[in-house]
Amino acid sequence: MPAGSRRPKPGIVHLGLGAFFRAHVATYLADAMAQSGGDWGVIGASLQSPAMRDRLAPQDHVYTAVELGPDGRSYRLMDVVTDVLVAPEDPACLLDVMAAPGIRLVSLTITEKGYCHVPSTGRLQADHPDISHDLAHPQNPRTALGFLVGALERRRRAGQRPFTVLSCDNLPENGQVLRRLVLEFAAARDKALADWIEAEARFPSCMVDRIVPATTKEDIEAVCAATGRRDLAPVMHEPFRQWVVEDDFVDGARPDLAAAGAEMVADVTPFEKMKLRCLNGTHSALAYLGYLAGHATICDAVSDPLFAGLCDTLWRDEIIPTLTPPQGADLAAYARALLARYRNPAIRHAMWQIAMDGSRKLPQRILDTIADNLQAGRPCPGLTLAVAAWMKYVSGRDEAGAAIDVRDPLADPLRGLWQNSPETGARVDAYLAHRAVFGALSDHAGFRAALIRACDDLETLGARGAVERITR
Repeated sequence: MPAGSRRPKPGIVHLGLGAFFRAHVATYLADAMAQSGGDWGVIGASLQSPAMRDRLAPQDHVYTAVELGPDGRSYRLMDVVTDVLVAPEDPACLLDVMAAPGIRLVSLTITEKGYCHVPSTGRLQADHPDISHDLAHPQNPRTALGFLVGALERRRRAGQRPFTVLSCDNLPENGQVLRRLVLEFAAARDKALADWIEAEARFPSCMVDRIVPATTKEDIEAVCAATGRRDLAPVMHEPFRQWVVEDDFVDGARPDLAAAGAEMVADVTPFEKMKLRCLNGTHSALAYLGYLAGHATICDAVSDPLFAGLCDTLWRDEIIPTLTPPQGADLAAYARALLARYRNPAIRHAMWQIAMDGSRKLPQRILDTIADNLQAGRPCPGLTLAVAAWMKYVSGRDEAGAAIDVRDPLADPLRGLWQNSPETGARVDAYLAHRAVFGALSDHAGFRAALIRACDDLETLGARGAVERITR
């Protein structure tokens, strides 16, 4: 950090201090403070591992954000993070920090599985062991919900105003989903507390968009060589960024995000649905079908005309018809811009990174789009094929029989379903039985029939041949 520069005082606690927050949200916060001042420094909190704390603390929590442009890299020192706590080491400390009056905003990037909910219904997973633990041990929580409700309870008892809770995860209506979960969890502890949170707290939804590939050892060495600084926690990101935020904060207390380029809106729904379906939906389709066809990264896949054509087919025929564009948006132009971003050769966005936690991601990225198409009487063979590819992927074996490193909350019950059900109909039924993933689609005869056809195509034609069939 430059000598004599002033670090901001903390005004935000962020749960889940991973690469995405540090490469996206943190850059907006830095720009907002540079433009309009204010103390919106971030105390990061890890709910699981001390790894990020152990990397950032020795370098005073300053790290490098590396922009990966088609024509080269640029480097930016980021100093908005002021401390990192590790929740399992001292849960009471994190509760105290979140309850402190100076904290006006608690944000989250904990991935879909961190919400401990049933994706197909949005309800709290009441039998989740960590939820059961947190309800029984409110002073020693493990989950984000436990910490949020515990800290809000402390503020209520102290006569303080609540903080705003801002989910930055890729969930449709993420603020409303989190609000419902917090209220459901709080009501299980104290109805009066739930009533206070419902009346006084705010949970704005937002849409975040920036491709942030996983940082590799080679990236760390390259940053050191380019900057002369040994940074153990750099983040890589594309030039593009977008943040659309519902302007609904407790007492209006927030950074001047608009000055940093964020879009402050009354309703984020059309933006997030556009992004979840157009970007995340095609990312997941490429991750499973592209992986099975031998591609390692998104850039590799779309450099293949067949898979670039798959994206065009999905956008034109199956995704855009389900969307109402945000005011002033051209969805066809948005899709073309996405393909240009995917083709950035400096972004090595690995298939495994996108493919992980598919059982949590598919409902909002792909299955909701399929359901809308089926309701409208439109076929969606491409998205259905992507679901079949996910089924094959989570079986743990690729087309050549080689092992796949499946990282998914349902990895154990899903592993082997493909191989153990040689008859396609029985195989599809085994997957559809997981209603937490498929919801009402589990009982949709038309979807079942289309999924059987897609699985048969994968088996007889392979991923590449199956994609050729739907794009020709």
